[in-house]
Amino acid sequence: MLDLQRLRALHAVSVHGTVGAAAAALGYTPSAVSQQIAKLERETRTVLLERQGRGVRLTEQAQHLVATARELLTIVERAETELEERRGVPAGRLTVAAFASAARGLMPGVLADLAARHPALDARLTEVEPHLSVDLVAKGAVDMAVAHDWDIAPLPAPEGVEQAVIGDDLCDLLVPSGHPFAARRSVRRTDLKGERWICQPPGRVCHDWLVRTLRAAGCEPDIVHQAEENPTLVALVAAGLGVALIPRLGRGPLPAGVVEVPLDPMPVRRLYALWRTGASRRPAIAETVRTLQGHWPKVAVCD
Repeated sequence: MLDLQRLRALHAVSVHGTVGAAAAALGYTPSAVSQQIAKLERETRTVLLERQGRGVRLTEQAQHLVATARELLTIVERAETELEERRGVPAGRLTVAAFASAARGLMPGVLADLAARHPALDARLTEVEPHLSVDLVAKGAVDMAVAHDWDIAPLPAPEGVEQAVIGDDLCDLLVPSGHPFAARRSVRRTDLKGERWICQPPGRVCHDWLVRTLRAAGCEPDIVHQAEENPTLVALVAAGLGVALIPRLGRGPLPAGVVEVPLDPMPVRRLYALWRTGASRRPAIAETVRTLQGHWPKVAVCD
């Protein structure tokens, strides 16, 4: 008989691409995941993973087994949902994927609140890029995701995935204290021509929004410095190396030498909670959505 936990490990490798990433998502060590899959190979008398460079590749037989695993995990989720619904209280494990600034600025309070009020609920957080998290929900790799979109880049919710709005996160133009914009009450997008920009790398939502928005306003952005984390971007602004557009969520207090200037119109990104339709009746999902929405006013700075 096939072991469900071993199938879950194989499914996680299929979704996340590597043994290490699958282990992080499942809360195991990489060696534990490798052992689970090795046992599954012995049970099935089939080679499931093949070395490919520094990573692994699923064999054709493994791909078929993953499809079966997905069906079984869906059935298990349905059974767990029905049991939890009958109990009427949030319970069991709930895995939540959130992007970096939400993981820092929103989720600690939400997770602490859930733990205090619902001791039978084991909520676990993993930090994931927003453009990846929706797919993880759809494939059953996580139970819920906290993701965001921008006005020019709506967040797609595939069939079988539901979403609820958490709130709107405002974004400000950050400039060095000696910058001409520092004394202004607001700055229009058409005033930004010729600025030296500090932003995240290409492929990140914030980078793509900046490029598309400034081009629409007739400005070709001169991006001189790129960094993944918002605190690094703020530090580069503080050093007088350029300007940046950074959301307020998880940003923290600004250091000396950095001035926040509203952009007119002000950019807004909207945060969502997403989960699979099949889990909609699960009390843990409904309660987590309510808690996310309830904590939003405490972390959203809306001057």
